[in-house]
Amino acid sequence: MKKIIFTMIVALFAMTTVSAQEVGNWAVGPKIGIYTNTSTIFSIGAIGRYSFTDNWRVEPGIAVLCKKGCSVDINADVQYLFQVADAWNVYPLAGVSVNDIGGWSCGINLGGGADFSVADRWDITAGIKWMIQTAKHHPNPIIISLGATYKF
Repeated sequence: MKKIIFTMIVALFAMTTVSAQEVGNWAVGPKIGIYTNTSTIFSIGAIGRYSFTDNWRVEPGIAVLCKKGCSVDINADVQYLFQVADAWNVYPLAGVSVNDIGGWSCGINLGGGADFSVADRWDITAGIKWMIQTAKHHPNPIIISLGATYKF
């Protein structure tokens, strides 16, 4: 099962990388997060974004949790953008995730966020996400994140 999930995520990354040649539809950047209600864990990672229409985009990402015995989260979220102002977008999100917190588990992501354009090709992004996961002895984390993306 682990190999199947990992293969699907690698395929998602490969599909979005192939599409990176379309100008204005691809963005990459760093992202930090705080996992609340799980004894407050800090994470650092990277995201990629691919907009397949003006309003819909997919955001695969990976985060390393800075805790004893280090853990990894791999996510793929779909977002629908609402343009609030020229430089502001807000979005709800839904997606899937896998992680190795106390053994491998998978889950569903629900949340939302906002993007603010600070330069022609740079955005600052902030969001909140609830990871509903299959881990038996760990609470479902709520993740508050902050990041930046460079648009190609």
